[in-house]
Amino acid sequence: MAVGFSTAAANTHLDNQGTTYPWIKLHVGDPGASGTANAATETTRKQATWSSASGAAKTTSADLAWTNVAGTEDYTHFSMWTASTAGSFGGSGTVTANAVTTADSFTIPAGELDLTLPVAS
Repeated sequence: MAVGFSTAAANTHLDNQGTTYPWIKLHVGDPGASGTANAATETTRKQATWSSASGAAKTTSADLAWTNVAGTEDYTHFSMWTASTAGSFGGSGTVTANAVTTADSFTIPAGELDLTLPVAS
């Protein structure tokens, strides 16, 4: 048996998370409890568009694209924010990406950034 949210509660929480914290920032390591640790040289936050949560999962419905990135680095994490600059930190997660070089473009394709919650069974 697994413990966790009911599927309905998980979906509600995930939809609220995506609406409240739609701005995605890149990191080169764990963002930590404040969301500010290991920030990428590329500081531009992109606004995510999310599909409705279903089955305790939520995914992006449009590409997140950074063009002409500011530095040579390897993105490993993301953080979620209430605003394009400043704002409140709402959570973080991991990304699997290739290293980028200054002036490259970096895209997280639609359907490739996911939020999930454990569900009771």
